Amino acid sequence: MYSSFDLTGKTALITGASSGIGNHFSKTFASAGANVVLAARRTDRLKETAAEIGSTGGNADWARLDVTSRASVEAAFAKSIERFGRIDIVVNNAGIASASYALDVSESDWDRVLDTNLKGAWLVAQRAGRHMAEDQKGGSVINIVSILGRRVMGGVAPYAAAKAALDHLTRVLAYEWARYAIRVNAIAPGYIITDINRDYLNSPMGQKAIRKIPQRRFGQPQDLDGAVLLLASDASSYMTGSTIVVDGGHLQSSM
Repeated sequence: MYSSFDLTGKTALITGASSGIGNHFSKTFASAGANVVLAARRTDRLKETAAEIGSTGGNADWARLDVTSRASVEAAFAKSIERFGRIDIVVNNAGIASASYALDVSESDWDRVLDTNLKGAWLVAQRAGRHMAEDQKGGSVINIVSILGRRVMGGVAPYAAAKAALDHLTRVLAYEWARYAIRVNAIAPGYIITDINRDYLNSPMGQKAIRKIPQRRFGQPQDLDGAVLLLASDASSYMTGSTIVVDGGHLQSSM
């Protein structure tokens, strides 16, 4: 591995780590030498993955985290800092979606999606920023956004609005926090196959979406490894306010 991608001695906290991309990232970071804190609401899967990482020589812990609750965010950070001393990397990955056309979206669904995908990411990023600024060692915050924050698709208005806002918030935080040596960047994935969407993407309707992707395939979680390791490591020491699109060319084909 290119030495600048080495995360040995650093600690990464990953939200939404009980499944999907977040769970995969926890293993990616552990393989790169980082201490890992898996954070999510479903602690059973967090414990299993932390034990799995430990069994292969990695160093991992878990923290129950509801990103929509400031008290829960504070508790997760307190536990993580007590365990590892400090947090160097935060991946804002927790997110949910609601499939309804805009005329049918209920207020409760709108609030639920925005509270998790935008407010939750803000609460976690703010807590990370305060921690990194106070100890004067800087760090890296990585927001997981989406190509749906930049292109139009029906039926996902709250999700698209939240991801577009988080994409822009990334640049605002990067501008404000650069003075503290805190880098804030984002990754915008396209269609990435996980347990949550596997059935849909393998369905006839899902397979039609492949035609819009120049590479003619859906992504796998490991296709995001290069981007996330770049942004987490010293290899991106002069990058902040950037969004890396990882989508097989999908976004470009729709412009």
